Amino acid sequence: MTTKTETTTTAVAKVPLQTPAGRPKAKSPYPYWFYLPAAIIYAALFLVPTFASFFFSFTRWTLTDFTFIGFDNFVQFFQEPALLKGLLNTFIYGVVTSTLKVVLGMLLAVMLTSQIIARGYLRSVIFFPVLLSSIGVGIVFTVLMDPRNGMINEALALIGIDGPAWLTDPAWALISVALVDVWKGVGLATVIYIAGIVSIPQEYFEAATMDGASSVKSFFQITLPLARPATATVIVLSLIGGLRSFDLIWAMTKGGPGFTSDVIASVIFKQYQAGFYGLSTAGNVVLFLIVTAIVVPLSSFLNRKEVEQ
Repeated sequence: MTTKTETTTTAVAKVPLQTPAGRPKAKSPYPYWFYLPAAIIYAALFLVPTFASFFFSFTRWTLTDFTFIGFDNFVQFFQEPALLKGLLNTFIYGVVTSTLKVVLGMLLAVMLTSQIIARGYLRSVIFFPVLLSSIGVGIVFTVLMDPRNGMINEALALIGIDGPAWLTDPAWALISVALVDVWKGVGLATVIYIAGIVSIPQEYFEAATMDGASSVKSFFQITLPLARPATATVIVLSLIGGLRSFDLIWAMTKGGPGFTSDVIASVIFKQYQAGFYGLSTAGNVVLFLIVTAIVVPLSSFLNRKEVEQ
């Protein structure tokens, strides 16, 4: 009698619970409410300003009213004589800064992951410029690069080198700002590379050493391929920063002398200062589309190569 009761109770316990209509229980929407704060912040700080910029780029607007004028702002923007120079300078600046950050960041990371004295201190020293204000760095280097009384040219004079007019010579102005940008930003690239190199299993290097591989061969055969994710990250971040750069250039040269160090962002700001708000908004849209058209395919390509590896 006891055995029959236990069997009946077990059979009843195994019957799955169902709704009265025989349908499975609906999933509660409660967890999705936790996405709401992030979605509101994202919409307020990104989606709304982005769509507003696209709308006002087709208008002639002031703080009180606007008039829809179609593509006239874009046509006028591309007819500006400073735009082509600024566009070329933007690409030069982005390529130079991102290339140097990738190369120097990798070399510094290899050095700072080796067995050297004061490794932790050197890591802090290299990363410290990243924490500094771009405007402050620009003002300091403007003084240091003064062609007559700057410390850089005075130091070069001690070894018999006649330093150039870094920020006033049209041939040197853009490159000078780019070098300062690299000095300020290479620390971030180095930290990313250090994280990528440290994550490589040490067994690979030990096996290479046992096989008689040199340090140079280990670098090209182990470190460089396995640090590909870090390389992709540094390239994308550096290129975005280079194409959008404005504050350092404005603090050091304001786009001068003439238009020789102007980039798209500085041209946009000059149009805004002149009161052409619709024209400057159209320039922002152009800059957004250029950065997107370059970075999105490049990021997809680098990530695809990473997966194939």
